[in-house]
Amino acid sequence: MISYLFALFIILGVVVGIIKGDSSLTNNLLSSGTKAIEMIFDLVPLLCLWLGTMKIAESSGLLKIVSQKLSKYIKVIFPEIPDGHTAIGYISSNIVMNMLGLGNAATPFGLKAMRELKTLNNDRDEASRSMITFLAINTSSVTLIPTTVISLRLASGSASPTDIVGVTIITTICSTLMAIIIDRIFYFFWRRRHG
Repeated sequence: MISYLFALFIILGVVVGIIKGDSSLTNNLLSSGTKAIEMIFDLVPLLCLWLGTMKIAESSGLLKIVSQKLSKYIKVIFPEIPDGHTAIGYISSNIVMNMLGLGNAATPFGLKAMRELKTLNNDRDEASRSMITFLAINTSSVTLIPTTVISLRLASGSASPTDIVGVTIITTICSTLMAIIIDRIFYFFWRRRHG
């Protein structure tokens, strides 16, 4: 559905540009392609640096240690998951990757966590409480080091690309706390209604 909507917007933009006789559409299409390639060349080394650092942390066992420490808190948030279940490890790894601002590296762990949570839900198509809670936390995602945003700011020529770190930490902690609170409120009302 979204692809049809975007196609409609593009077609309407081209038609309006032709009717108005505006040549800026062609110029913008050509220049935006060049800008996109330049931005990719600026971002690739920075993302390689962060992903390489995370690979070193993973190989050295640092991520596993952090995930194990975090799993104690994960168990409190997800009481339905049995002790020692692999979903806890995947959820922990996903949260750690999101904390370090590596959403691309977090995605595979998130998908594996959802797959494991679905097996705990007897492979039903209806989402379980744990799946909903994980989705709420993953969407709000506490970020300690917003590496992607820092990379974008650096590529755009920002004089101090790391100025956003403090604000990002405060904002994402608030958003994650609100996500957990709202999740619990909705679960409370759902449980009262369905007894």
